[in-house]
Formats: sequence, structure tokens, C-alpha cells
Amino acid sequence: MLISAKEMLNKAVEGQYSVGQFNINNLEWTKAILLTAQENNSPVILGVSEGAGKYMGGFKTIVGMVKGMIEELNITVPVALHLDHGSYEGALKAIEAGFSSIMFDGSHYSIEENIAKTKEIIKICEEKGISVEAEVGSIGGEEDGVVGSGEIADPNECKAISELGITMLAAGIGNIHGKYPENWAGLNFEALAAIKDATGNMPLVLHGGTGIPEDMIKRAISLGVAKINVNTECQLAFAKATREYIEAGKDLEGKGFDPRKILGPGFEAIKATVKEKMELFGSINKA
Repeated sequence: MLISAKEMLNKAVEGQYSVGQFNINNLEWTKAILLTAQENNSPVILGVSEGAGKYMGGFKTIVGMVKGMIEELNITVPVALHLDHGSYEGALKAIEAGFSSIMFDGSHYSIEENIAKTKEIIKICEEKGISVEAEVGSIGGEEDGVVGSGEIADPNECKAISELGITMLAAGIGNIHGKYPENWAGLNFEALAAIKDATGNMPLVLHGGTGIPEDMIKRAISLGVAKINVNTECQLAFAKATREYIEAGKDLEGKGFDPRKILGPGFEAIKATVKEKMELFGSINKA
């Protein structure tokens, strides 16, 4: 059963840990993340970008796959299925398809229009018991073709958006999507503290969790970050394991060309990466 992210994130704020959002790209990804969450008794959020949604055959296909897997793999830990960086139209489609959590990314609109559209999404989601994430100040780097440069969100804007009835808030604190450049300045903890003061107990979301040093992650969690998004790191681990399998010529041995065999090492690499993150975020045994 899919649930909203509200309860798991409120518990995370109280317990000073963070729940990982791991983006899914296909069946292997989904299965690896769900099994790792179950094995480590951790709540988990499956993130789906609109691009990944199209790739997997549409939002209804994804809902069917995830619900079927939860049932047949006997997954009992809390699972939320979350639209990542949704457009207004995308958010409506994901709600209709049965997603249990929605991020409406109105960060490219004016603050007035962002607030108006966010309010509409919140109203629909409240009626259906779906959690809502909003974003203030664009997150740097590249996310499905959307490029930003690691802005610092304005605490007053954060306060205004947090009071609309959202469940969680993504606020830019110098974090970026994808790989971090050599000259990255690091997270801005003064900004994070100011945002925390402005928004109270609102669970905060850290996008671009790949490549942020462990001590920074732990400090961010202590300052109210209750959800951390991981995507690139799983992709890199999957690609590395797949390349090693092919370079070793294993696809040429016996039935090594079977896609289940080719994708096996990548599947295990995702599991190992997700477990490592769950340990770092402190979500193990918090289901």
C-alpha cells in the first residue's frame, strides 16, 4: 500500500533523521530500493521525475508496478510514491494515476503565481490525503534538462510557502543536482538555520544528495532536513557495475547475455548504495 510522506517525515523531524528519496528509472531500480528498505526496516520514498515517468510508459504503469511489487514482495515498511519536480499538468496527471506524494515545482514562476498554483495543488491533494512538496529558490545543476546554479532561498518566501499547507519544503541552500564541481562552496548552514527558524517544524528537503560530504549531511539533518533526494549516485553505481560485467566479457560466457544476468550486478550495486545512504541518513529501523 502506498502512503503519503507526511507521517514518515514528521517522525523524521522528531527523531532527527532523514528519509531517503531514491529516484526510480525501471523495474530493477524499484525492486532494488524496495527490497533494501524492507531488509533494513526503513521508510522510503520512491521518486519519479516526469522524464522517467515517460520512459517507464506513464504514471499509471508505474503505480501498477509499485503496488504490485509491494504486495508480491511482502513489503511492509512505509512507502511513498512521489512525483519529483512536477509541472502543474504533470502533478495533476500523477494525482489522477494514484501517486501518494507530489512535488509541484513552481520555482520558475513569479512568487505570486507559484503561490497561486501551489494552493490549487494543495487543495486537491488535501482531499485525497496526498503529501505535497514545494520548492523555493531553484536548486542548482541539471534535473531532467532543467538547469539552475545553486541559489540560496529567501527565508521570507520559505515562510510564505510553508504556511500554505504543504507537507515539506525544498529550499535551496547551495545544493545542486548531479555531480558537484571541484569549486563547489558547500552547503550554506546559516541560510538553513534561518529557513528552519522561519518555517518551524516543517520537514525540509535536500535535493542533490549525491556527493555532499557526510559531515555536511549529518549537520543538515540536525537542522531539520528530513528528506534527502538521491538519484545520480545510484545511476553511477549501476553504470559502473554494468560496465565491469561487459568489460569482463561475462555477457559472452554461456547465457551471460540474458538481460537478467546483465542487469544483476547493477541491481546489487543500487542495493548497496541505498543501504549506505539509509545508514548515513539514520532511517534504518525507523519503519
